[in-house]
Amino acid sequence: MVDRLGPLGGDPVIDKPVVDCFGGAPANVACGLANLGIPVAFVGRLGDDEIGQNFMHLMLRRGVKLEGCQLDSSRPTRVVLVKRDFDGERVFQGFLGNQGQGFADQALRIDELIDSWALIAQQAKWLIIGSIPLASKASSEALLWVIQKAIDSGIHIALDVNWRPTFWEQKFFPDSPPDEASSQAIANLFHQASLLKLAREEAIWFFKTDDPSKISSSLPKAPDVVVTDGARPIRWIIDGFMGQLNALSPNVVIDTTGAGDAFTAGLIHQLLNVSSSKLDLEKVCEMVQFAAACGALVCSGSGAIDPQPKKFEVQEFVASISSPES
Repeated sequence: MVDRLGPLGGDPVIDKPVVDCFGGAPANVACGLANLGIPVAFVGRLGDDEIGQNFMHLMLRRGVKLEGCQLDSSRPTRVVLVKRDFDGERVFQGFLGNQGQGFADQALRIDELIDSWALIAQQAKWLIIGSIPLASKASSEALLWVIQKAIDSGIHIALDVNWRPTFWEQKFFPDSPPDEASSQAIANLFHQASLLKLAREEAIWFFKTDDPSKISSSLPKAPDVVVTDGARPIRWIIDGFMGQLNALSPNVVIDTTGAGDAFTAGLIHQLLNVSSSKLDLEKVCEMVQFAAACGALVCSGSGAIDPQPKKFEVQEFVASISSPES
């Protein structure tokens, strides 16, 4: 999808200038991983329109494999209206482009996934998913199909809940909690995850607690759990090690869109590059700090993808905040 960002403090519907930035959690994470040097494939559906074509070119430039990317000739790529306050915090206001059949991302097709998934699954170690595809019948069926195929192939599943009420019902307010139907659909995914990332409010809604260890122990796979809370400390349990880290921030915050997705990319990067046999509390803290730095650096630019850092930029940022002079 495309995030249409209004000017700080303005309305993207009526105020100018607006900035269109490619986004959407799965693509954000894919591009973030590719920028960090991780081989990655994107599975999703774009409109066969100018936005969709340009988005595919962007992912190809980043090095994202597109065997699992579908093009829809009937439905457009979704445009999301994003209002930002003067601190860069954002609110999703609605969508543009629907011509009566919905958006391409709602129509992911299983029959077009079968061959491409067989190729992707040969090399994949993680399947990274969110909950938004559950909001539409076709994409929900495709997501559940992919999850089962991943389980059959021994691929770990990372779930970033990413609750966005307006994607389920446009009449919902942006801060609405999940209703009963969406809660049940999302809760079914918790049992499959090896890694679960939640915003604090999501943790409270779904688990009645924001304690990562209690959330983990309540689930059959006892997954790693990370709970983020905006600019407040990040809390986690990873491989049995518990801790928290103060959220990191760049010198200037322009836009917080995609910060959580960059964090997810950074954490998966670390999980892929560190042997579990070498983990201790200090190493897990370093892994979470690397992920938090990825999220912080994205806030220094507009949009979710363009500001994503390279690995050396993350390392330099971490070094700068760890030095005695900083």
